[in-house]
Amino acid sequence: MLNPEARLGSPIFYGYYLVGVAFAAQFISTGMYSYVLGSFMDPMISELNWSRADFTLTRTIGQMVMALVGIYIGSRVDVYGGRPIMLCGSLLLGATLALTSLVDSLWMWLLLNGVMVTIGCAMLGNLVVNVTLSKWFVERRGIVIAIAAMGVSFGGVVLTPLATWLVDNLGWRDAWIWLGICATSLTLPLALVMRRAPEDHGLHPDGYSAAQIAAGQGERARLEFASSYSRSEALRTFSFYALVVAFGFFSINIFVLLIHTVPLLTDAGFSRNEASFAMLVASVPAMLSKPIWGFWIDRSPAKPLAAASASLTGIALVLIVYATASRDLVAIYGAYVVLGLGWGGMIPMQEVIWASFFGRRFLGSIRGAAMPFALTLSALAPWLVSLYRDSMGAYDGALLIVAGLNIFSGILIFFAPAPRKRTPPDVQQAAT
Repeated sequence: MLNPEARLGSPIFYGYYLVGVAFAAQFISTGMYSYVLGSFMDPMISELNWSRADFTLTRTIGQMVMALVGIYIGSRVDVYGGRPIMLCGSLLLGATLALTSLVDSLWMWLLLNGVMVTIGCAMLGNLVVNVTLSKWFVERRGIVIAIAAMGVSFGGVVLTPLATWLVDNLGWRDAWIWLGICATSLTLPLALVMRRAPEDHGLHPDGYSAAQIAAGQGERARLEFASSYSRSEALRTFSFYALVVAFGFFSINIFVLLIHTVPLLTDAGFSRNEASFAMLVASVPAMLSKPIWGFWIDRSPAKPLAAASASLTGIALVLIVYATASRDLVAIYGAYVVLGLGWGGMIPMQEVIWASFFGRRFLGSIRGAAMPFALTLSALAPWLVSLYRDSMGAYDGALLIVAGLNIFSGILIFFAPAPRKRTPPDVQQAAT
């Protein structure tokens, strides 16, 4: 196990090990929470005689559970760091995925996947790892969070086709067992590497040495820490709620399409392999564009970039609806490429903007407090889309509404004001 104290003389800053951990943790957590679900929908509802609304209700419950768990997890990350949280999450996620193979009733599905899998993924996912990275990096925050977030998109490259193959060749029950084994095997060792903050180990954000800090470098990190908002202070700002609504509407897109892409395209007459390949088509540009988004975030204002990213997802969804209606597979894949480019900016933009607005000292508590508001906005979306499909026989109207909300989120992000706070006197002096 890596020891930060033993790495003080190393040319490799310990924070970069955490970037690798965050990549793998988000690959598993987001993959198991969302990317694999579409591959299980048709065989499970066929065998268990459920509707699509029944199946996707698990994500509505999951979003609500994620919101409540996030309040606790965020504050614990600030105090204890991610290691104990991720160790518990790894064991819980693997065991619960395996137990899903025994599902024979709707209540059991909702409990295991809607509640228990959600808790396991939350303990491994982006709230834990991205808050940690925001504490270890300030000047390089955009690029490192973007690189780590490539793990989210990598889940679409690997896990959607893998889950489809496992279901089609082994059956959906054995597929859940294998996914559970893989989840714990990959994440348990990674949890041991996690650390709370660089200051706990005599290190400084962005890898600056003590001599560099004494020479005046790393000033941005010091100022950000000194002017950080507490959770109660953040909750009293308009900016907090503007970001909650904006990023809540932004995230609706990905939750809906991760679950509904496969059934959307199979309804249109395409094979399950062709449908699952669309997620790979979206995930590759999402993954490869993240470092590009991150590079520009560190060098230019993040809000206009975030607005462009959010609006692009809405435009792409409109293109997907019309390409699917025309049964043009090439056009569908082209629209999913555009979608992936928009997705690429989602995570790094969100994390950088939250940290730049409210600082890094209490970021876990603030992000945790935002989750009930943000996730409630998106919790009903997958289920409502399923209800629309079950009642109307098509997805078009529901998906166009989601697209409109994505574009609105881009406008709101662009105009969201940064909070104002009196700078402490010592910080004012340091800045002059």
